[in-house]
Parts: sequence; C-alpha cells; structure tokens
Amino acid sequence: MLTAAGLVPFTTIDYPGHLAAVIFIQGCPLQCPFCHNYALQKEGTPTNITWSEIDDFLMQRQKRLDGIVLSGGEPLKHKEINELIKRIKSLNYQVAIHTSGVYPAHLKENLPWIDWVGLDIKAPWAKYDKLTGRTGMDKPVLESLRLLLNQSIKFECRTTCDPRYLSVDDIRQIGHDLSDFGVKRYVLQQYRTFDGDIDPPQDSEIQSFFRDTALLNELKELFPDFGVRTS
Repeated sequence: MLTAAGLVPFTTIDYPGHLAAVIFIQGCPLQCPFCHNYALQKEGTPTNITWSEIDDFLMQRQKRLDGIVLSGGEPLKHKEINELIKRIKSLNYQVAIHTSGVYPAHLKENLPWIDWVGLDIKAPWAKYDKLTGRTGMDKPVLESLRLLLNQSIKFECRTTCDPRYLSVDDIRQIGHDLSDFGVKRYVLQQYRTFDGDIDPPQDSEIQSFFRDTALLNELKELFPDFGVRTS
C-alpha cells in the first residue's frame, strides 16, 4: 500500500533548477545507519497527511510549481507509485524521483513518465552491504545506473558524506567508479544531523570533505558537471 508520509510544499534544492514540492513515501528496504529519514523506513506508521489533501494541494499549485519530487523512504518500492506518477503528470507537472536504485524493474517501468532522477550512491561497491544493512544491494543499484545511462533522461548521482562511515578515499573511489561508467553529473551532499541522531559527527568532521581541495579538484576533473550540496 502506498502511504504518504509528508509533504514539503516548496523547494529549490530537491529538483535542481526547478521550483518543486516533495511528497515523501513510507517504506524502504534499506537500513542505512546514516539515514536522515529513518522514521520512514518502516511501513504502517500513522501519518498526519492524506492522499486527498495531497491531491488538493496538487490541484491548487498548478502553474505555480514546475514539478513534484517523490522521495522517501524509497518511492519505487511500491508498484502503486505508477498511478501517482501518472496523476501528477496529468496535472502538467514534471516528475522527479529520489531513489536508492534498488528496484531497477520498477524504475524501468516508470521511466516514460519521469523527467529527472536523483540516484543515491551510498558507498563504494565493496561497502554496500555494510552501509545499507542488506546483502547484495550493489547489484540492483548498478542495474539502475546502467539503465539511466542508456536512456535520454536527466539524472544525477550523489553521495551523502557521513564521516562516521565514509572516508575521503571512499569518495574518491566512488568518483572514479562512476566516471568510468560514464556518469556526467555527480554531487557530494553534506551530512545533516537530526533529532535522534546517535553520536552525531562534529561540524568539523562533516565539513572535512568540502575543505579537501585536492579531493574536490580531482572530482571536478572526473565529471563534466560536478557539484556540492551543503544546504
């Protein structure tokens, strides 16, 4: 069952270059220890928003927003997401998806209606099991990546830099691997602490990736479109 977990009515960050809103979907198969939306991992938790309220919002914001971002959780976990995507497109919005890439078949099914994808690359492939809490997750993510590379759809790969789990060398490895695959846009995202964060890193640790000019210059050389996201 597709459960709405929240709505952000306006953002300029989650769909780069566009004015958008974000609908959060409950449920994710991963158990990443650094997940900012860990409360959305489990399905069945009561929420304070209904699909009727979301549909009213979509009707009211037509021509005022460029697009709607579907995030989570993992929105592509649910086959019913196709109905929501088609509803959003019928109202003349663009559709953006934030995904971990672990459901390549669902991604492929929905690509005809999707305008942009943000693909989270959690870790170097050798660390994927440890950092997602599941075994074998690197394989479907790679399948999703290959799928996007073979389509004309716009997408970015991005990595959230939690210094408790990733090092500069890890980021360097991810960058080289993605560049070798042919990825054009890669973004480093600053880790943000949150209420309930267990043993959160210090600000100086969080910023260490973004002060490392050698790392940033190396990544700029690897990608035609490289960026950092610190807000």
